[in-house]
Amino acid sequence: MCKFRNVTLRVRTLKMKRRAAATLPMVREESPRFNRDLALYGTVVITAVLSYINSLNGEFVHDDIPAVVMNPDVIGTNSLRKVFENDFWGTPMSDVNSHKSYRPLTTLSFRLNHVLSGLKPWWYHASNVVLHAICCALVARACVTVARLQRPFALLAALLFAVHPVHTEAVAGIVGRADVLACILFLSSLLLYHRPAKNKKCVWLSIMLGALSMLAKETGFTILVLNLVFDLYRCWPFMRKSLSTMKMENQCTRLIIRVMKVTVSLALLISVRLAVLQGSWPTFSNQDNPAAFHPNFFVRLMTFCYLAAFNWWLLLCPWTLSHDWQMSSVPIITSAWDPRNLLTCAALGAMLLLCYRCVADMQVQRHTPAVIGLMILVISFLPASNMFVTVGFVIAERVLYIPSVGSVIITAYGAQLMWCSKPGAKAFIVVGFAVLAASSVAKTYKRNADWRDRASLLRADLVTLPENAKLHYNFGNFLRETDQHDGAIHHYKEAIRLWPTYASAHNNIGTLVNSVDNAEEHFLQAIKYNRGHVNAHYNLAKLYKKSGHKDLAIRMLEKCNWLQPHFILAHLELMALKPPAEQPAIMQRIIRVDPENWEHYLLFGKWLKNKGIPAAASKLFIKAVRLSFKHRAVARADQMDLLSVRSAALMYRSMGQKGRILQLLTRWHTWRRGWYNAATTHMYLREWRLKMELEGRVRIYSEAVSSSKSTTCFDHNQLSVKEKKANEDKKQNNNKLVTNNKDKKPNQANVVNNKKSDNKKNSVCVCKTCGTKQKNVSISSQLKNIHNKSDAGLKAKTFSKVRKDKKVTKTNVIPSIGAPLEHITIKMI
Repeated sequence: MCKFRNVTLRVRTLKMKRRAAATLPMVREESPRFNRDLALYGTVVITAVLSYINSLNGEFVHDDIPAVVMNPDVIGTNSLRKVFENDFWGTPMSDVNSHKSYRPLTTLSFRLNHVLSGLKPWWYHASNVVLHAICCALVARACVTVARLQRPFALLAALLFAVHPVHTEAVAGIVGRADVLACILFLSSLLLYHRPAKNKKCVWLSIMLGALSMLAKETGFTILVLNLVFDLYRCWPFMRKSLSTMKMENQCTRLIIRVMKVTVSLALLISVRLAVLQGSWPTFSNQDNPAAFHPNFFVRLMTFCYLAAFNWWLLLCPWTLSHDWQMSSVPIITSAWDPRNLLTCAALGAMLLLCYRCVADMQVQRHTPAVIGLMILVISFLPASNMFVTVGFVIAERVLYIPSVGSVIITAYGAQLMWCSKPGAKAFIVVGFAVLAASSVAKTYKRNADWRDRASLLRADLVTLPENAKLHYNFGNFLRETDQHDGAIHHYKEAIRLWPTYASAHNNIGTLVNSVDNAEEHFLQAIKYNRGHVNAHYNLAKLYKKSGHKDLAIRMLEKCNWLQPHFILAHLELMALKPPAEQPAIMQRIIRVDPENWEHYLLFGKWLKNKGIPAAASKLFIKAVRLSFKHRAVARADQMDLLSVRSAALMYRSMGQKGRILQLLTRWHTWRRGWYNAATTHMYLREWRLKMELEGRVRIYSEAVSSSKSTTCFDHNQLSVKEKKANEDKKQNNNKLVTNNKDKKPNQANVVNNKKSDNKKNSVCVCKTCGTKQKNVSISSQLKNIHNKSDAGLKAKTFSKVRKDKKVTKTNVIPSIGAPLEHITIKMI
């Protein structure tokens, strides 16, 4: 028995030792892997931040000004609801002139920046750099988990993405945040959908992230197409087995369910996006995309295919970069013998080879990185390729932000194949990619310096693309704003030479030339090439007005109003030329067109005041005050509310409505101090009311004291307003009696004089007769508080004295305020 027990004890100890020995290596292996991942992501993030560190000192340039600085949805002029009703530039989606770019998520990020830091560009650039670093970390994660690259080559792909010079427009340009934010959501959806342990929640969360990516930028919806196609590719071996055996497996069933979810969600998102367009497509001009307006189909096809190949070339060799590729930057291909078609054929041949390799390897799936890289490159670029819908640009570097993920994955996978197949070429591969990374960092750093301000960006791009008429026009605008008129005219003429039908260049030259005939000729040329050019009509109208042709000026201004009803300057100029009888109709039209502008109400109110209509003028002044309070987040809000409040107060003073003046000033003081809390506002109003009441008492004391110095003290009879008036009336009656009885008997005059002397004697105060009770008479017990009802046309009501329970009575200074005081800072009068 003892031996048996000893044996069993030894066996148990051996098992315990084996289990302990078996579990120890598993704990030791996880720590290095975690450290490797942390080092991988940390290296990528630090590289991304250092590559764009010199972009933080940049200003608002190019599209940043209309999209951020002048966008009412960003600076807080519009309500938060308007963000989801307007396009990316702050124009309502229902407007005919809307760009139809619906990106509310990006606009909300700009608005958050404005709430936290105002219009300081450093914080906007810092946010872009941080988002770019996050995107680079997600690229590294996708290369490891989805593309199945080895970790060193996943790091290489993420580093190439972090320092790619083509990303400078998306990162250094603040407006490019739309592409960066969309890419973050794009990669997050990809990682969730293709994670190893998929479940229903992951699929729906991936679809939701894809929808958010579409709200950041329109091209974000392509992630749903990519997830669907790549899911079919990965499940192809199971599908083929099920088709051969005619038996549905569980994996195929789950695949069908996922495909149905993604397909229905994609259809719903596209339907919602089309509904947001509100029945009209965005309108572009010949200047935006010349090839799209060419009548020949083959010319359009050749040009669009070349533009796609040129975009791919920019991803491989980003040496020629510009923020604007319009107007003669890329000439249209009109002949099949154009040498640029060779680049198109080379790009098409490379893509066909990659597609063949992916299809031939679909069963074994040995080249997954090449497949996912090609899918990301092609599918995410399709919306900008002009193949399905016409876009408003020729080439835009920022739209290459998401396709570049596929390009770097293919590049890193090629380096991985060369590393494994040719061991002798490892040194060449290391040196080659080191030189590539270093040159990319240098180009990115230099390009960030170009994006520092408007002048440096335009000068750098003019060196790169001297045949771009749009760049000459924009640089001419910059020179005109800096009072360099000769240089501006030179660049405007250069733009006209490159693009003879450039209407805006003709219009701007007309504003700079001194000769009236020369200016009129340029304005007429602008109208000739663009009959809907509102600024040319307006400038020509001002020129006619200056030269004395009043009828021609009115005709041009009416044409402006017909072309663009929201052009307020044309309405104001037309009002100055029209007779006074027609001016109120124009004023009302201006208010209808722009009902949220306080200046229009103030202008109309002053016009009515000058015409002697105070009641209507006061209503318009109060409306201006309300709008100025409503838009308090706008710059120079102090001037805005000060002008409107002053005009309203002067109007009330001329009408004799002092109560309304006090009420208006009280609420204006409350708003100015920034006190929106009800309790704090109530305390401030009580303090201010007490101050006004004390000032009224001081005024009463000063009126009670006579102008001549006297040593007599006065009692409560002198402080009583009614008795004081009665004494004055009595003196006037006595004076009348004296004047009327001058010619009468002397004894009667003597009687009157005796009465006067008696009154003087009685008026002398003896200190002994003035008791303490008379000295401590309460002023509030003798004065009657009158509530001002002059605004409503009612008679004044008298209120009782202060009771012992100390209830607050209404005074003629400020109406009593109850517990809820929120309306004081929101609703005016």
